[in-house]
Order: sequence, then C-alpha cells, then structure tokens
Amino acid sequence: MQHADFVRAIEFYGAEIARAARVSLDAPVRACGSWRIADVLWHMGEVHRFWTAMAVSGTTSRAETLRDERPEEMDMIRWYEDGVAQLVSAVSTLPADQPCWTWAGPQNIAWLTRRMAHETTVHAWDVAWAAGLRPEISAELASDGIDEFLFVMTPLVREGQPIVGGSVHLHCTDIEGEWLVTPGDGLDMVVTREHKKGSVALRGSASDLLLVLWRRLPLDLVEVIGDSSVAERFLLRSDLD
Repeated sequence: MQHADFVRAIEFYGAEIARAARVSLDAPVRACGSWRIADVLWHMGEVHRFWTAMAVSGTTSRAETLRDERPEEMDMIRWYEDGVAQLVSAVSTLPADQPCWTWAGPQNIAWLTRRMAHETTVHAWDVAWAAGLRPEISAELASDGIDEFLFVMTPLVREGQPIVGGSVHLHCTDIEGEWLVTPGDGLDMVVTREHKKGSVALRGSASDLLLVLWRRLPLDLVEVIGDSSVAERFLLRSDLD
C-alpha cells in the first residue's frame, strides 16, 4: 500500500467512527472494556490531535501538546471530526519522509500515517459493531494491518505473559500475505514474511486474521492447524492497552 492509501483509510474509517456515534453515543463497546462509543470518540479524538502535533512539529523530539478538555456529548462528534480533518490535512500535505517523533520504527510521517490508519480502522470496527452496523475492512488494508501488527505490536509484551513456546504461521486466504513468527531470545519473537511451517498455522481472511490478532474475534473463527496452545499464548502476548 502507498502513503496515499493510508491517508484515505484515516479519512474513511475516521468518518465511520463518527457515523457510528451518530447512531448512539451510549452503546457499550464490547472490545474496549467498560467504554461506550462516546469514550472511543474521546480517545480517538485525543489520539488524532496528538499525532497531528507530532506530524507538524518537524522534529524527532516529542513535541509538547496541550490536552483538550473533554467536550460535552452534544459537541463530541463535531470536536472529533475536526480532529480527523486536522490529521488528514497534515499527513496528506507533508512529505512522507519528513522527520517526526514516533514511539517505534522509522521517525517519519509515513510511519505515523500507517499507524493511524490501522488504529482508526480497528476502532471503527469496534464502534460499528456497538452501533449495530455492519463493519468491513478491505482485504488489502487488513493484510497490511497484519504486517504492521506483527512488526510493531508483537514486541510489546504484556507483563507476566508466559513464553509462546513455538512458532506461528499466518496465512491470508483471500489476498497475498504470509508470515512466520518464531521465538528469539527470551520473550522476543522474530517475524519474517515467508511461507514456512510453524508449530501452529492460522489461516483465514485477512480481516478475520487481523481482528483475531487484535483480540476482537475469537481464535476459532479462523482455521487453526497444529498446536492451538501456542496460538493461544501468542494471541495473549501483546500489550494492546
């Protein structure tokens, strides 16, 4: 996927979050603990504004940001939409290779934009389900989301998690995309893009695999071949909070 594709994903799925909020601000969001849709709106509005500030700073040092006060719920959707618009404007006009602060990976606008595309997409899926809508994630975006998850989120280990104890092969069945995740030193896992047998294989549509990785869907919604206990430990491994 290209930089412009990630910008369009932020814009499209950002609007999907607002669409769900117009259905209900009060609906509980199952994937986000005790949050309602209004809480996801507030969270994503803050996230978008924070990364806009990082994008326009032009430096790899973390910029100082001022946190908005939480709007009244009657103003929440408009406030949120303003934040999406600011982020889209920033990342669509700045050069993709312009330096900016990030917490992992390359320190540039391209990394930030890709991260925000996938963050926004997954939360759009969360609130769409909560609002009774039918959320969809394109296979191309979902496959890239799996790749981003494995390289960016897998190194973030939840405290107290046991070692995975084996390797995991992931295989998209509706679009190109295969990965092997193997144990490294200690709790580290090494990710490669290849077709190779692991202790367990997870096969399914790119969207289903992505949502299983993000712990939005249960493991049994994809095909599991091999040692399912390895898959279960792997899926509990990443710190997604």
